[in-house]
Amino acid sequence: MTTLIKLGGSLVTDKRRAKSFRRGTVQAIAREISELRALQPERRIVLGHGSGSFGHYEAQKHNTIDGVHTDQERLGFARVGAVASELGQLIVRELLAASLPALRFQPSAMQIARNRSIAHIDLRALKLALDNQLLPLVHGDIALDETIGGTIISTESLFARLVKPLDVRTIVLLGDVDGVLDLDDHVLPLITPDSQRQHARLLGIASGYDVTGGMQQKVNEMLGLARRYQDLTIVIANGNLRGILLDLLVNGAALGTRISAR
Repeated sequence: MTTLIKLGGSLVTDKRRAKSFRRGTVQAIAREISELRALQPERRIVLGHGSGSFGHYEAQKHNTIDGVHTDQERLGFARVGAVASELGQLIVRELLAASLPALRFQPSAMQIARNRSIAHIDLRALKLALDNQLLPLVHGDIALDETIGGTIISTESLFARLVKPLDVRTIVLLGDVDGVLDLDDHVLPLITPDSQRQHARLLGIASGYDVTGGMQQKVNEMLGLARRYQDLTIVIANGNLRGILLDLLVNGAALGTRISAR
């Protein structure tokens, strides 16, 4: 069984300012992951991160998500990939400093899209890394697209393709808010496919740069997964809370918003 943990772009960067890396936040989470692995060495973890003010800022400037056709768009596509990798390297550096055997997997080298969705993905190396007790790191990234030349694939979309082949039972999405909030800024403890329609109006657009849809897209993708995989547990929570991963994954605390089929 595998656990997927995403460090949201709003958590690891300030999405209102280009290339603003929150090093202290990543250092704190790296320490938590190290403690989690010590307490539960049998837990297989794939770590992901959003592109935040690195990839989203550049992708919005070039409208990369809608296709790559011209010389200018091809240059923009390459630049988006470069800044996404830049953030990944910054995060890997902090994971290694916490003595975590992090190994970055470049999604653009693993996947091929078709009309903005993943059509093919090669997970052989990532599976072998997990078998060898390494900590794979993936992220939202560019993807070559058989239909429109190129596009952007979010971390959530990539996570969705990992659930079945990696036998994923838990997904934790960490951002900079306590969960999915209602109009009074209270956390919605549970969202199911049945309650999706009544909550839809409460899901706003992410602040700052976000070309992959913000909270509404995130919840919709996770609800789709919950429908397909009845035993999957998904939690959206605040990564700034000290000990959040240990509370959720070791202590079983009811924090954040749970997304479930039931």
